[in-house]
Amino acid sequence: MSAIITESRLTCPECAFEELLTMPTNACQWFHECRQCGVLLRPQPGHCCVFCSYGSVACPPIQAEKLGLVEEACCGPG
Repeated sequence: MSAIITESRLTCPECAFEELLTMPTNACQWFHECRQCGVLLRPQPGHCCVFCSYGSVACPPIQAEKLGLVEEACCGPG
């Protein structure tokens, strides 16, 4: 069984700035302000959080669902 990954490289769609961030393990993050250009990132339609939209790794709740650790992710489709 694979472990849940808690770090994701978030890439700003406006300026392409990348940040390595630690994701919350028990919730989805709906907003993130880019450190470089200040744009407020929000999930794309159909995604539960900014990490699922702009990150290198899906959020921990979605990972747990895909690994079969939970029946349904707390935050919706991923």
